[in-house]
Amino acid sequence: QRRSLAPSQLAKRKAGDEDEEEEEEDWHPPTSRKRQKAASETESGECYRSPFRKPLAQLTNRPHCLDSSQHEAFIRSILSKPFKVPIPNYKGPLGLRSLGVKRAGVRSPLHDPFEEGALVLYEPPVLSAHDQLKIDKDKAPVHVVVDPVLSRVLRPHQREGVKFLWDCVTSRRIPGSHGCIMADEMGLGKTLQCITLMWTLLRQSPDCKPEIEKAVVVSPSSLVRNWYNEVEKWLGGRIQPLAIDGGSKEEIDRKLVGFMNQRGLRVPSPILIISYETFRLHAEVLQKGSVGLVICDEGHRLKNSENQTYQALNSLNTPRRVLISGTPIQNDLLEYFSLVHFVNSGILGTAQEFKRHFEMPILKGRDADASEAERHRGEERLKELISIVNRCLIRRTSDILSKYLPVKIEQVVCCRLTPLQTELYKNFLKQAKPVEELKEGKISVSSLSSITSLKKLCNHPALIYDKCVEEEEGFMGALDLFPSGYSTKSVEPQLSGKMLVLDYILAVTKSTSNDKVVLVSNYTQTLDLFEKLCRNRRYLYVRLDGTMSIKKRAKIVERFNSPSSPEFIFMLSSKAGGCGLNLIGANRLVMFDPDWNPANDEQAMARVWRDGQKKMCYIYRLLSTGTIEEKIFQRQTHKKALSSCVVDEEQDVERHFSLGELKELFTLNETTTSDTHDKIRCRRCVNGHQVRPPPEGSDCTSDLSQWHHCADKRGLQDSVLKAAWDAAVTFTFHHHSHEEQRGIP
Repeated sequence: QRRSLAPSQLAKRKAGDEDEEEEEEDWHPPTSRKRQKAASETESGECYRSPFRKPLAQLTNRPHCLDSSQHEAFIRSILSKPFKVPIPNYKGPLGLRSLGVKRAGVRSPLHDPFEEGALVLYEPPVLSAHDQLKIDKDKAPVHVVVDPVLSRVLRPHQREGVKFLWDCVTSRRIPGSHGCIMADEMGLGKTLQCITLMWTLLRQSPDCKPEIEKAVVVSPSSLVRNWYNEVEKWLGGRIQPLAIDGGSKEEIDRKLVGFMNQRGLRVPSPILIISYETFRLHAEVLQKGSVGLVICDEGHRLKNSENQTYQALNSLNTPRRVLISGTPIQNDLLEYFSLVHFVNSGILGTAQEFKRHFEMPILKGRDADASEAERHRGEERLKELISIVNRCLIRRTSDILSKYLPVKIEQVVCCRLTPLQTELYKNFLKQAKPVEELKEGKISVSSLSSITSLKKLCNHPALIYDKCVEEEEGFMGALDLFPSGYSTKSVEPQLSGKMLVLDYILAVTKSTSNDKVVLVSNYTQTLDLFEKLCRNRRYLYVRLDGTMSIKKRAKIVERFNSPSSPEFIFMLSSKAGGCGLNLIGANRLVMFDPDWNPANDEQAMARVWRDGQKKMCYIYRLLSTGTIEEKIFQRQTHKKALSSCVVDEEQDVERHFSLGELKELFTLNETTTSDTHDKIRCRRCVNGHQVRPPPEGSDCTSDLSQWHHCADKRGLQDSVLKAAWDAAVTFTFHHHSHEEQRGIP
């Protein structure tokens, strides 16, 4: 039992010691057996106290006093002990920066600029030792380095593209201008380059803070979900984009208001992805605030500065503008001016100044009757224009892809008309007389419809059957030419040369390989025929046209690209889904009918030969021999043809076609194996078969020298097309993509 050592208690205890001793003699507290045993052991002289037990020290009321220097030294020794992470062998960062505390010392870049493979977009100027002493450390510029997560996957041409984009939007290429045009051909990764640009601007700048707070991506409605998926794919959840691809007006307005009201260094959803149509309808909401960057995908939609979409985007409060287009307009100067003026307003002056300084001299210089002085002046103005535009435009061709993608074999297949098609074609030309309606180079509405009717007839007689029943102009009495009992409810491939060849291509592909096929047409009526053919042959298929919702489009594309999906055929309307889609699940594509605009065909044919493709690609462009389709193809490939050549409006046709060229459209050459091959006067073919390589310089006096091989059946290498030859094929042009680099003979 412990007793108090207080002085008062000690005094009391001392005074009463004698009484206590007497009481202790008379009374003893009860003890247990163990205590009795211990007491007996003590009496015997043996002690079993633990040697580790220390005796209690006597407490005093006087504290041990330290002088101030000893106390301070003691406290400093406690605080100076460094923090150690309680993890064995931990070698990571020691967390030198506390939350909420401003970093001390020299500012540093977000990522290491000296790391191997680092992509440095900005490097601060080298300072002398004297300047380093004078500079304010809180204002010293730092390196801008692309996030290693992205720089590790960028190819050399993409690294160059990101650097170009960053220099343009930060006004380092053209002082005072913050826009540029990304005009790489299809498949070169324009989307990835723009995502890298956005992520870099949203996170860093030479001032050690984000360059922008928010960015807007405007794209065709079919690509909104694709952009969202690409951001998720490359940034892996580091950012949460806002994609708007549907909903009520109130719901969309609420989302846009929430997006525009975001402020600060770390905005929750800094990227808005929206379609052109939705942007135009809700432009007022977006124009109330400011945006750091706007990216316009498929930017050739903005070639007309008078349309509402152009004006809505142009009124957006943002200096940094990037326009993406794999098929830029190169020949129409007014359209070119609209695109450049959108991204860098004023770089080419006003529309009137541009017309006076550039357009008029260049057009005069290209005129056949131009004088030598006018030609020389036109060339000078053209060079001046190109030098200005090239400062804000980057363009690389798909030749770069030869290092990364399999070989692509593109084949133009001329298919003879069936007897029924031939009779209907000749009958139409006799009755409609479209050539006689061409007066003084002008084309009537009926002549435009004649072009459409002939194109549909080349696809399949079923497409003009209703006109034959109603006996419209050009088809009177044509119903008698159809077989007895003919019905449009079922497709009959043998009535169309191209459909017959397509039937062979699909059957041979299905039976000899596991390849998938994309079928592309400009007409939904033709897609209906494809569906009937697939049902007859029991091919599994999916179809994408303008009637399909945006959400459903993304789902069927993703499903078709899966290696485990059973679908054999993907039917695609070139108007609805020709731009931007990745259909790498297929490696064969059939372009069933040509378009007046070569850019549309190029866009559609680039769907399969893209990043991620593992198989050799085959592109089949079907043309009806000797018909209007060959004239369209010749127009596409002619070097002086305008890339924006369309027949949507009367004035476009008048502007781009002479009277002689218009008359040529309405002719039929029945005796040729290929009207195109006849016109190019190929010097390496004997009786339609290539017998020698092209001579030095140019292989023929044509504009089709891009086609490396002309072949009849003996010259074909594609087993699928060889099987279809006897059906209706008359001639082919084909070439390998980048065969020289791949060593293909």
